[in-house]
Amino acid sequence: MTTASERSIREYLVFTLGHEEYAIDILKVQEIRGYEPPTRIAQAPPFILGVVNLRGAIAPIVDLRVKFGVGEPQYHAFTVVIILNVAARIVGIVVDGVSDVIALNNDLVRPPPEFGTSVDTAYITGLAPLDERMLILVDIEKLLTSREMELTADALDMLSA
Repeated sequence: MTTASERSIREYLVFTLGHEEYAIDILKVQEIRGYEPPTRIAQAPPFILGVVNLRGAIAPIVDLRVKFGVGEPQYHAFTVVIILNVAARIVGIVVDGVSDVIALNNDLVRPPPEFGTSVDTAYITGLAPLDERMLILVDIEKLLTSREMELTADALDMLSA
């Protein structure tokens, strides 16, 4: 039988974008791969790099550095693609690197600050201070099922038809 404190602990995959560390629910992660240039899609938003074929499934590849406006993207040996299963779709996100998997007690999570309408924080579930680090917890499903991502799903549906 699990205790209440065991249920309040969740595992997260920690990744970096620039100098910041982000964390997503490990249960959404399907695999981690090295970066390979995707096939470009005409008129896709700048953060959609294109698509890749993952064992027969066509998956859009989203560069989170571009999406979040975190510097100029550079693709090198440490750049990775996290393959996610989100809303019954396979999606890849490009990040600077993956650092670790952590078990985090929900009691440590602080709510995101209010920025008003100037900054969209709808996808940030909280902040978790760990020693000298600050993790930004991201609801990856909410982020990748937003209205602008639906445009990509429509384009992919047309490609696979």
